[in-house]
Amino acid sequence: MIRIGTLLTALAVLAVPVLGAPAATAASHEEEVVLTVTGTTAAEGPVAYDRAALADLGSETVTTTTIWTEGPQVFTGVPLHILLDSLGVTEGTLLASAINDYTVEIPVTDAVPGGPIVAYALDGEPMSVRDKGPLWIIYPYDTNPEYQSEVIYARSIWQLDRIEVTE
Repeated sequence: MIRIGTLLTALAVLAVPVLGAPAATAASHEEEVVLTVTGTTAAEGPVAYDRAALADLGSETVTTTTIWTEGPQVFTGVPLHILLDSLGVTEGTLLASAINDYTVEIPVTDAVPGGPIVAYALDGEPMSVRDKGPLWIIYPYDTNPEYQSEVIYARSIWQLDRIEVTE
């Protein structure tokens, strides 16, 4: 019995480096983590955000119609360019993934003022998973005809929960 206990303890100690260090966190309000960003140049390891930490970066409201909803919708979220600026990301590609592991590629060049936001609220209310939440990358489709294309619609991932920054 003692040998088995010793073996299990040794295995547990050896497993710690394999599991990696805990994620750096921007989550400061003790809410549930809704977004994890990896592969950044500025951060060592993943950075985790709750809704409040995303809002603390700065929020923007976009009123727009979408091809998935009826009538104009009011989305609130952090502008993608501000999120990336806070992480020191200036180039590359974002692999944005949803809860169900669906992944889209978004060039960092899309992250411009007046461009997409990482929406965390719809009509002033947090988005549930059932309502395409917790996060949805929204472009201001109605303000720019270039945002009304199949390419941009494909980048408008909902149920977003993680982003990997790649070169």
